[in-house]
Amino acid sequence: MNKKKLILLVASLGIIVALTMYTMSLMDNSGKSVTELIDFAVEDTTTVDKIVITDAYSNKIEIIKDGERWTDTDGSCISQENAHFILEALSKIEFKGYLPDNSHKQFVKLMSAQHTKVEIFQEGEWVKTWYIGPSAQDHYGQIMLLETAEDGKSDVPVMMKIKGLQGIIEPRFFADKRKWMCTNIFALSVDKISKVDVRFNEEPARSFTVTKNKSDLAVYQQGKKLENAETAMIFRYLQNFKKIHFDIPNYELNDKQIDSLKRTTPFAVMTVNQTSGKSSKLRMFRIPTETPQRNEFGYEVLVDMNKFWCELPNGELVKCQYFVFNPILIGHPYFPMNMEGIRTE
Repeated sequence: MNKKKLILLVASLGIIVALTMYTMSLMDNSGKSVTELIDFAVEDTTTVDKIVITDAYSNKIEIIKDGERWTDTDGSCISQENAHFILEALSKIEFKGYLPDNSHKQFVKLMSAQHTKVEIFQEGEWVKTWYIGPSAQDHYGQIMLLETAEDGKSDVPVMMKIKGLQGIIEPRFFADKRKWMCTNIFALSVDKISKVDVRFNEEPARSFTVTKNKSDLAVYQQGKKLENAETAMIFRYLQNFKKIHFDIPNYELNDKQIDSLKRTTPFAVMTVNQTSGKSSKLRMFRIPTETPQRNEFGYEVLVDMNKFWCELPNGELVKCQYFVFNPILIGHPYFPMNMEGIRTE
């Protein structure tokens, strides 16, 4: 081999080596970039202790893990089921596919204008933020962007899905606080109750009070003790407080209408005192109707006899069902109340 060919061979080998090293470098960088783009999942959701959700309308909800339960920032009860659905999404989200290169600019612009932002914290530290955009074209997955503490915010949207589940991801992440409300109003055992007072403003004769002091039980109607009230029936009445829920939050009345309603006289006011010293007061308002309906006594009234508005102790207005509340709202099925002056037909 002459000197010229030897030089060419060495040069060729050098170029091959350089190209190989460059290609490997690109592959490493590409692999790193791909991982950053699609690493949405949270492997250990047991360490997730705060999630902040902000929707496209600037509504914001922050949920915090307190022991084994999730609460809002005030420590109030929220739907544990909704929190579970979110944790499931955090652990089961997986890569679905890339978007065409020529669509990146379009989706980045779209998502900058409208998206749901989900900030995820583990052991008190922010670790990731999801930016949830529109659904995938086949509605099986979601177009999303990822931001992490280590790598910053990606500028390349990708399609993600939840493993083993059909459908889109966004419905699990909502910032409307009404949807997070616990529907539970009372979950009290008999031994937790010291007094129940029910006042009917339209028909005072229907008002009654139940008191419990250890084993001493009594019922009063308009301040007079009912001597013939049976202990077993008083227990039966108080047992109804084990599970009382409202039906739905207020999606109908605006703030002005709510204030106007609260200024009217409620048809009934219930106050429940617990042995712990806590007191809960509910104010209940009829819902007018144009079509006559029959009330619990069978006569026709121009009010909705399926549902009513209820102001909770925290001031929230919700809809409740008579079917659920009548066992704690009506006393005469349990106690020998004087029905004189009460219209029953």
